[in-house]
Amino acid sequence: METIQGVKLNEGERAAPVLPRDIQSDELVFNMGPQHPSTHGVLRLMLRTDGEVVLEAQPLIGNLHRCCEKILENLTYVQGLPYVDRMDYLGAINMEMGLVLPVEKAAGVEVPKRAQYLRVVMCELNRVISHLFAAGQFGLDMGAFTPFLYMFREREEGINVLNEITGGRLLYHYIRYGGVTRDVPKGWIERCLKWCDRVDEHMDEYNSLLTYNHIFLNRTCGVAVLDKETCLDYGVTGPILRAAGVPRDLRKDMPYSCYEDFDFDVPVGPFEKGVAGDSWNRHRQRLREAEESIKIIRQALKNLPEGETQHPKVTRAWKAPAGEAYVASEAPRGEISAYFVSDGGKFPYRMRMRGPSFYNIAVLETCSRGLLIGDLIALMGSVDITLGEVDR
Repeated sequence: METIQGVKLNEGERAAPVLPRDIQSDELVFNMGPQHPSTHGVLRLMLRTDGEVVLEAQPLIGNLHRCCEKILENLTYVQGLPYVDRMDYLGAINMEMGLVLPVEKAAGVEVPKRAQYLRVVMCELNRVISHLFAAGQFGLDMGAFTPFLYMFREREEGINVLNEITGGRLLYHYIRYGGVTRDVPKGWIERCLKWCDRVDEHMDEYNSLLTYNHIFLNRTCGVAVLDKETCLDYGVTGPILRAAGVPRDLRKDMPYSCYEDFDFDVPVGPFEKGVAGDSWNRHRQRLREAEESIKIIRQALKNLPEGETQHPKVTRAWKAPAGEAYVASEAPRGEISAYFVSDGGKFPYRMRMRGPSFYNIAVLETCSRGLLIGDLIALMGSVDITLGEVDR
């Protein structure tokens, strides 16, 4: 087992060079960030380095704290829904799904099947758009500007598809307790399927420009390996966990909203290059998952049931009866879950949400040791966090 500065490295992980002690620089403590929101969020990393070698990287969060859970406990059920969109603003519809599921379970609300299918379509659309953004942004972090523009092209068209049915381009407020806001407009299904075809057609282009680019491979293969034991120890979920070789996906393991009706695979690393859990495999994982999400969208739209899109008894004045429930669902960055308690009043008595990025960012301190500062950027890009959900 190779070590650097006394830190053990995983098999296949690339070690930064160790210089003789007499020519090594002194240790330096400095801040990386807080970063602008247009990068990965307002995150501050306190680094302790020996030259270019990272000895310690401590993530310092809290710059975007907005007291979301307490606000939800002081608003009616309908009023509180828009707040969760602002947690993971790149996967807003999946945040909505994470909030409504435990409330509906505790209240015994049966969502119409057409609404459940539409929820799946919208969540998977949002997942593809989120993964395209993550992959393009990761390339941008590595100095590859062109792939970012290509992936953003399809992302913008996908946002137009979402905008047509939700009226929003980032924060959608589409899922409601008991159903969804509105049915699909005329011609929307055809336009959505056309967009799916376009993403499929350009997937080879994305891989040629970025995924299998030799410079990108050299920068990411074997870099910042997160093995499955470390992921499980820290509670890491989603694409990062699956890229490390753990086949956990709640859409398969604990199906909700009719996911059991659809035929799709759960991609699991390692893939063609690198080693399980490295930066390259985390990138490849997201593009593979985007392909599977498109399969789900096509099946759901082809077999979209007839019927209502909203439970008739869940109105604006609706309130949940006394009870409690916990439900987890699969968001683009991992498992989003909520523990809900109602005392029968017009406000939730308690709402506690678990966001995946909070746990995904906690592991940075462990897996950054021994990296070069440049490789730390690769680690940050491949983890794909949103600070709005970390600081909720």
